[in-house]
Amino acid sequence: MSKQHAPGFLALVEAAKAQIKEISIDELLQHREPYVLLDIREDHEWQQGHLPEAMHLGKGIIERDIEQTVADKKQKIVLYCGGGYRSALSAQTLQQMGYQQVLSLAGGYREWCERQLPLVKPQ
Repeated sequence: MSKQHAPGFLALVEAAKAQIKEISIDELLQHREPYVLLDIREDHEWQQGHLPEAMHLGKGIIERDIEQTVADKKQKIVLYCGGGYRSALSAQTLQQMGYQQVLSLAGGYREWCERQLPLVKPQ
């Protein structure tokens, strides 16, 4: 699924990545502090499989619903999407909303699958 992204979208993502923190899959696998793992992909992507212990809050509704899902703005949140682009944009938005520890998973779901790490496939 390596479709070419539009230049304007890529520029937006690069600008967001300059303002957020990313976490690698290796760092996530070794992470011991509690965190909320949020899959921000579309509903149909979530239903095809997702990371263990992830909660789903699609990018289209994350700003609307994040405060009901994660009320504590000091809570560490790790966001992921297909490849780390949408999650970078959403991490930037959550920071603007006052969340202090938001991380975007570099490589996202695609790299997780390439490494053949465990997945949850809804029935």
